[in-house]
Amino acid sequence: MAMSTTVEAIYENGILRLSRPIDLAEGTPVEVIVITRSPQPGKRTPAEILAEIAAMATENEESTRDARDHDQILYGDQGAR
Repeated sequence: MAMSTTVEAIYENGILRLSRPIDLAEGTPVEVIVITRSPQPGKRTPAEILAEIAAMATENEESTRDARDHDQILYGDQGAR
């Protein structure tokens, strides 16, 4: 019995990456219809998000302290309970 499912995907490096898992048995043949759409205003693309992460400051003394003293920063002198 044929089934129809609509799911968003992003095309990256020659591969369509689905935005969520779909319920298909491994090896199930499918037919794909591609309908492109323009990005939504204000919504960042995965490439834009990755570029933003890559542009973030590199580790410095303050960021090392944050990692080292994580519990104290979050919970104060009492630490995690």
